[in-house]
Amino acid sequence: MHDTDLRLDGNAAAGLLAEVFTAEATTALIACAGCGARGAVGTTHVYDRGPGLVVVCPECTQVLMRFTHVRGRLIADLRGVAVFSFPAED
Repeated sequence: MHDTDLRLDGNAAAGLLAEVFTAEATTALIACAGCGARGAVGTTHVYDRGPGLVVVCPECTQVLMRFTHVRGRLIADLRGVAVFSFPAED
């Protein structure tokens, strides 16, 4: 059996992605990729005076997430987050 026999396209993740991206994000738990600090998104520091929104770790001040709109698209950069954890829906 080859990898191509097991591989699906990104549409196979639609159900799970819909569950993640409609959840209440401020109660989601995150871990900072820089210092490892963990906490709810609602406990982070947010700056929104620029062309987008920047979410910063309250422990080490590393940028966790960036969001902005460019040419009608929402751009999300989450490279500062090591783990994003949502409670499972019952």
